[in-house]
Order: sequence, then structure tokens, then C-alpha cells
Amino acid sequence: MMQYQVWRGTPSPLGASVKKRGVNFALFSESAEKVELCLYDENEKETARIAIREHTNHVWHCFVVDLKPGQLYGYRVHGPYAPEQGQRFNPNKLLIDPYARATSGPIKWDPAVFGYEIGHEKEDLAFDQRDSAPFIPKSIVVDSRFDWADDSAPETPWHETVIYEMHVKGFTKLMKDVPAELRGTYAGLGHPAAIKYLKELGVTAVELLPIHKFADDEYLVQKGLHNYWGYSTVNFFSPDWKYSHSPKLGSQVKEFKEMVKALHAEGIEVILDVVYNHTAEGNHMGPTLSFKGIDNKAYYRLVSDSPRHYMDYTGTGNSLNVINHHTLRMIMDSLRYWVSEMHVDGFRFDLASTLARGFHEVNQLNAFFGIIQQDPVLSEVKLIAEPWDLGEGGYQVGQFPNQWTEWNDKYRDTVRGFWKGDEGKIADLGFRLMGSSDLYEHSGRRPFASINFITAHDGFTLNDLVSYNQKHNEANLEDNKDGNDNNHSWNCGAEGLTDDKDVIGLRARMRKNFLATLFLSQGVPMLVAGDEWGRSQGGNNNAYCQDNEISWLNWDKADRELLDFAKSLIQLRKDHRIFCRRNFFQGEKIRRGENKDLLWFSPDGNEMSDEAWSQDFAKSVGILMNGQALHERNGKNERILDDNFIWLLNASHVPVEFSFPQEAVPENWSRVFDTNETWPQNESQIDLKESYTLAPRSTVLLRQSQLATR
Repeated sequence: MMQYQVWRGTPSPLGASVKKRGVNFALFSESAEKVELCLYDENEKETARIAIREHTNHVWHCFVVDLKPGQLYGYRVHGPYAPEQGQRFNPNKLLIDPYARATSGPIKWDPAVFGYEIGHEKEDLAFDQRDSAPFIPKSIVVDSRFDWADDSAPETPWHETVIYEMHVKGFTKLMKDVPAELRGTYAGLGHPAAIKYLKELGVTAVELLPIHKFADDEYLVQKGLHNYWGYSTVNFFSPDWKYSHSPKLGSQVKEFKEMVKALHAEGIEVILDVVYNHTAEGNHMGPTLSFKGIDNKAYYRLVSDSPRHYMDYTGTGNSLNVINHHTLRMIMDSLRYWVSEMHVDGFRFDLASTLARGFHEVNQLNAFFGIIQQDPVLSEVKLIAEPWDLGEGGYQVGQFPNQWTEWNDKYRDTVRGFWKGDEGKIADLGFRLMGSSDLYEHSGRRPFASINFITAHDGFTLNDLVSYNQKHNEANLEDNKDGNDNNHSWNCGAEGLTDDKDVIGLRARMRKNFLATLFLSQGVPMLVAGDEWGRSQGGNNNAYCQDNEISWLNWDKADRELLDFAKSLIQLRKDHRIFCRRNFFQGEKIRRGENKDLLWFSPDGNEMSDEAWSQDFAKSVGILMNGQALHERNGKNERILDDNFIWLLNASHVPVEFSFPQEAVPENWSRVFDTNETWPQNESQIDLKESYTLAPRSTVLLRQSQLATR
């Protein structure tokens, strides 16, 4: 063992901090009796074990002279092993620093990584004495210095934002324009070829599936599968090593920063999907990797009358204890770190309702939201909630605070149901296409509080949604029993079609219908990577464990017509403020004497009556959007005008003949697109004095230029 000069150090900041003379180490544990710092060489051989003597306000700290960046380390924490009392200390288990900025390779699953003796009749009550160090990733001391040069956040306004949900590896793994050694890495996503595609598509932000250090779950490894999505966090400060192309220890930090810098240079924001609601340590039978062995009672929500067990609002075995001030501080420190040090632009919070829970119930005003609202750093970035969890009262769509946006599953379900041909969807569709004012306007929120999506990583791809009636998750090796049974598609109205060309044509039309609906709706559109060109997962609607061609984007199979159509829709949205308003349409609420900014009409051309809205059988509707009544102003306080648009939607199985409302001045109208026809389409003139026949399962957009009035 090597000998090091050790000073008392400081309790702040937590983690391993590089100083001029060495490295300061600080670890929080309010119940520990003794803490040891273990140092390792590059071959992960232990070179020193240092008993930390100093502890201040439950923080154990020391300063090791002459240590350098790249140093590997871990902790052993002593205390009672008493699961019945919520204590699970076991110094035989090497523990990952919760504040580690980087970690070495994967967890090597072995009985030694569990705090109890596996197979013992007392289950998790049986203390295990095996050393877990050979199987646990080591924490890495990181040099945080980086030349950001003139990097600056794009700060795209919410109403102009177009989100692209993607996986760092899957996006470039098969992208031939990216050098082979960079594919599937942070550097691959930051490569000019990848960024060029994103720019040409027109998205303004990438939302990355979890990149925090996560576990390949043991049960998956045993089956030869891998955790692809990453919703099994081990550490909240470390970018996962799997997406680094360099073998150098800790290089993932620099590579991540370089990726962000490259995306920012082209005006593209970076949003992280973060999982602060639970960790990879699971329930009482799970492994001891970090938090569980450092201070189980502080980090996790335990059952009050049975602290051996964990509160589970997530379906994953445990829930982080945001009631504890130090655990809450860790989450906030992590968020600030990713903004201040890694320059990310926002977060999407997985199962965010869990973070809003007080002692049990969901409470908007708990400490987590209050601190974020007051934080000078976090209050300025994009905050997206998945507004539900699996616990009682966890469904909170429309209930998050004003600074937050939300994944709007009501939008998803209504739009899917409408295009499927379900009855009784028209009234709800009216709210969803126009920003869901019924969910957000009452609390003073804007249309962009609604993150609109048709598909997400969890479920069918857009192509599979219109191609399969049942899920096909056989590759997950769970007898096709996993995945959401309610996430079925429907054969998209192909019943009775005997010609394969007709079926293929209908599916192509349905894909365009969904894309058009997504990008013409008020709110913030979220597009899943590859949906713009018809990516398929072969009907797998739960590809969380498929780190292979099932999940990776196969660019050779891209449907160029669909891709070009998607690009045109995004550009249309950017060119016309009327599709991305900052305020809700007022419709009937426009004061007398002004033109309505929005009018819904039936195929007969008459404005939708209360009776028409309530008709269960109605499956067709028209919308007149008045660009001259936009009622918004730019930064110079000048009135913003736009073109007028008519949007026709027909979800029925038969053609529908539309007449136009008398409020629409008939001159100077042209057709932008009709999803029943191939793309591209010339913008042909339309005479509103004549009717327009809308094909079954199709949508049409008409435009009246107002350039002369601007």
C-alpha cells in the first residue's frame, strides 16, 4: 500500500475536488460510524485505504496531497447492518461517490455486490462479508477545465421550440457519414454530419434519453440483453462511459462538453431526460452500489412501519427521499452542475410526480419545486415534467407550476383516437389542437405548457403505430407479455382493403396525417428520432432492452418522401407564427367588432354548434385561422400579422365534401398540401366558392396570403 499525506480538508464542495496541492474528498452520511477512502491505480488495484477522521455536519472529509485528475477511488462506510431499522451499512462493499463526475466501466454482476448473502434463508437480513471492489465501477477524479470559447445557450423561446427525442448511441450507430470510430458516441452526435441532418430537419432541441451513469440490469445481462434506454441511474453527475469513444479514464466528460458546444454552435439546444425518482439499487433485495450503503435512511423513502422495505412510486423498487434536505441538495447540485458546468439547456423529468410528493400525497408546493422556482440558474432553463408516477394520485397532467411544461398524454391519446376513427373525439380534439387551454389556461399558463407528442421512446414508432395491430416484443424474451397492451395500433382503417397497394397507401397517408397534426397544433411538438422517415422496430413497443438494430436508426431505410414532408411541416411552422402562438386563440371570446381569430366549422360550412361538438359520430372538421387577428406583438411592440389558413381533417372511412364558411374571403387561396397526394406538391390555387372533397383518412391545409396587408 502507498502512503499519502492526508490533511483534514473541507466539507464543501461534496465529491472529489481538484486543488493546487491535491484533491479534497467530501461525502455526506448522517448515520455512518466510520468512512474509508479507497484509492486505486489505473488497473483498479487498491493502492491505499485512508480512514477519514474529520466529519462536519454529517459530511466526512479529507484532503489527499499530490493526487491528480484521473485518480480512481471509492468509499467503504461503516455502521449498523440492521435492515429492520432501515440501516444497510456494509464496509465489505465498495461504494460509488454520489458526487463522482465520472466512473469507470460497467457493474460486473456477482453475488458480492449485494449487501446480504444471496440464497440465505434470512434473505436480506443475512450480512454478506465478500468484497465487492472487483465488480464495482470506480469513481474518477476529473479535471473540470474546458475551453468553452464563445459558447452560449441558444435560448430558443418555448413557442418556437421543436424537440427531437433521441438516443445518443442509436442516432449515429448506423450513420455512414459519421466516422466508424465515432458512431454511437457523444462525439458522433457532435459530428458535423449528424448536426447537418438536425439542422436540415429543422429541430431546435435534442432531448437525450438518459446519459447519467446507469446500470445494465442483472436480469437483462443474464439473458444476453442490455439496458438501452438507461432508466436505471447509478450516479447523477457522471455522463455514462458507454457513449465515449476514447479509452482514457474520465474522457466522457470532455466529450460530452464538446458535443454540447458543437450543437450550440448551430443553435441546437440540449435537453437531458433525467431520472431523479429512483436508482438502480432497487428494493430490499437489490444490490448495494452507492446510496444504499452510504446512508440508506437518508437517500430512500422507506415504509414508515416497516423500514426494511422501500416506498415504490415508480415500479422500480425504490423512490429517492426528496424530503431529506441532503438528498434534495444532491438533486439540486446535480441539476446546477449540468447547467453550469456541462452547459445543458433543460431537463425532462421522468415520473416527475414522485419528486412532488410530500410524505405521500403529491404536493405542488413541496421543497423541490419551490427551490427550483427561486434558483437563479435552474429557473432560467427548460423544465419538462412527465406529470405522473405509478402511485396513488400520481396522475397530475395540467397541475404542475407555471415555470414547467408537461408531456401531454391527453394530446397523444385524443389525436390517436381521432385518426383511428373513434367516435366522440371531436370536442376533445378542439382543445388538443389548440394548446389544451382546458388544462393550462386557468392557471395562467400558455399553449407551450403542452409538450405535444404522438409517439415517444416508450411505445410504437410512428410507422409501427399504423402498421401493427399487436405488439411484437418477442426479442425481449418475456413471451411478448411485456410492454403496454393498451399501446396497440389498429390496422389504420385497412379493414376490407384487399389490394396491397391500397393498404400501403393508407399507411403512408396516416403517417403524414399524424406528422401534419403534430406540427400544426399549438404547443411544443416533440418528434421521436426516425419517425420523420418511417423508422420501424418491427412492432416492438418496449425496446428498452434492445441495444441493437431493432432500436438503432437504419438510415438506409429512410422514406425520402416522408422525410421531405416532415421538413416542410417544420419549416411551415417556423415561417408562420399562427401555428406556434404564445397565447391561446380566443375564438368566441374576441370582443365584438373584431374578427374572430379562430372558427371551427362543419363540412357544410357552418360554424360548429354546441350540438355539432357533442355528436359522437362526427369525424370531420374544418378550422379557419385568422392571421390578421393574431393579437400578438414582437419585441418592438409591433402587431404581428400572418396569412390566413384553413385546415380540414377527415378521419372517416369515406370522402367528405367540405363547403367553406362565409367568414372566409374567397380570393387568393392556395393548397399547401393534401396528405392523400404524394409529396412534393405544387401550391395550387383553390376557389373557395366551390367545395373541396377530402379523401378518407386525410388532411388538407389551405393558405390565403396576406402579404399585401403587412
